[in-house]
Amino acid sequence: MLLYNFNRDEKDMIMLKIISTTPYTDQKMGTGGIRKKSKTAAQPNYVENFIQSLFDAIGGVKGQTFVLGGDGRYYNNIAIQKIIKIAAANDMKKLIVGQNGYISTPASSNVLLKNHADGGLVLSASHNPGGENGDFGIKYATKTGGQCSSQISDAIYARTKEIKEYKIFDTPDIDLSKIGVQKLGEMEIEVIDPVKDYVAMMEKIFDFAAIKKLFQNGFTMVFDAMNAVTGPYALKIFEEVLGAPKGSVLNYTPKPDFGGLHPDPNLIYAKPLVDLMYSDHAPDLGAANDGDGDRNMILGRKFFVTPSDSLAILTDNYKYIPAYKNGIYGVAKSAATSTAVSRVAKALNIGYYEVPTGWKYFCNLMDSKRVTFCGEESFGTGSSHIREKDGIWAVLFWLNIIAATGKSVQEITEEFWHKYGRSYYLRFDFEGIDTTVADKLMADVESKLSHLVGKTFAGYEVSKAYPFIYNDPVDGSSTKNGLIVCFKDGSRIVYRLSGTGTSGATLRVYLEVYEQKRLDEQPLAMLENLTKAAMEIAEIQERTGKTKADIIT
Repeated sequence: MLLYNFNRDEKDMIMLKIISTTPYTDQKMGTGGIRKKSKTAAQPNYVENFIQSLFDAIGGVKGQTFVLGGDGRYYNNIAIQKIIKIAAANDMKKLIVGQNGYISTPASSNVLLKNHADGGLVLSASHNPGGENGDFGIKYATKTGGQCSSQISDAIYARTKEIKEYKIFDTPDIDLSKIGVQKLGEMEIEVIDPVKDYVAMMEKIFDFAAIKKLFQNGFTMVFDAMNAVTGPYALKIFEEVLGAPKGSVLNYTPKPDFGGLHPDPNLIYAKPLVDLMYSDHAPDLGAANDGDGDRNMILGRKFFVTPSDSLAILTDNYKYIPAYKNGIYGVAKSAATSTAVSRVAKALNIGYYEVPTGWKYFCNLMDSKRVTFCGEESFGTGSSHIREKDGIWAVLFWLNIIAATGKSVQEITEEFWHKYGRSYYLRFDFEGIDTTVADKLMADVESKLSHLVGKTFAGYEVSKAYPFIYNDPVDGSSTKNGLIVCFKDGSRIVYRLSGTGTSGATLRVYLEVYEQKRLDEQPLAMLENLTKAAMEIAEIQERTGKTKADIIT
């Protein structure tokens, strides 16, 4: 270990350490970040190695400004202090940090763009559980406000395999409880209210006066923050600014283990909210966000809106929103998301794009003004106001539509189905599969795709089958992500392996049946035969031993 002394004066000596370290070779990432078990991340030098590798891979951070914060999960507070000290030791000019280390992913993107920062770090494992036995993550955003490219991710990963030392200040922790400016060495640390700027942005997008009137007229809602980072944002916006009844926001205090909740806003993990919305005492609207605030779930009274339908409905109703009333460029969806929004794009004569799963693929389209809205089936929706998906934005969009039309969530959705037809859609997750088994399953399905055409499975005749390959219209890059099987009646199956887990592989199977007449059926019943076809084509039971999915959403 080499020690260097930097004397500012006799009373204030800061010591810079250049610490010899051992590389880690298990930190491969997909979006310039890591997502690991908390105990893995808490190992000595683990976070330090990753942050120094990141700084090295992007050419250093001397003179740069970064945004920093997290969702409050376990080990965030310790890791944030490490990052501050490493940033100062690497001659960063300024860090903008959320008070107490908190900032949501969408709010971070907004702060980054507003301040023309060079990058940002959000400490979150998104929708994964927290706590000592849960998951930990760090996400890196570029100056665009969105996720970095695969090339940068690969460079960071390569650096983690060869790093020999990292730089860090040996100094007491920084007090992040007080808003204001401090210094560490030559680096300025500005602690900000992480909610203020975000609220101001939302006020510019939506008709807050109309939504206030909606609540004044007796409209009710429940928003479940799931003990995650958007609790303070939701309290401020829904209850304080818009006037929703006190108690409308549940689980609003961020907790390191999310209070034992799994902060994933879906029908499985947000069960208390779902039970409330399907009870006789349901409010008019139910919504939830995930750990870092970029995902959302929307429910009406005894009614669930799929994320695929939500994206399509928001797009179809864009003119009700002040920020978009003059028009939108277009819309994009992930390949695994249902085709509902494609029909809206065609009717509105706007641009339409289908991309691989991963928000970074939307960023080029937004930056080049090809799309305004985008979304994924995994409960993520957003627009070009930032470069991340945005959970509270989606909830406010729904509130604005309801305020403008006077219609309920169910009425808005059913009117959409009558206008465009309904995509019955579900995602089946087969979790904890041995990685070797999962990779072999996908490879074997891909090898036989061309031979599936013309064959019939559980009553469905295959019309075409192909690996989904996306050629980016902006940077010319090409990405393969998932396998698609289409049938003569317009139904689809999409197979892909997920990269968001921390234990084994997750095989995700997406099923869609398009229907123009039978609009009131149960999705599981409508998809029963297509489920059998999906199991048969991929030989899921034979290869994994699983007779059914672990999670259906």
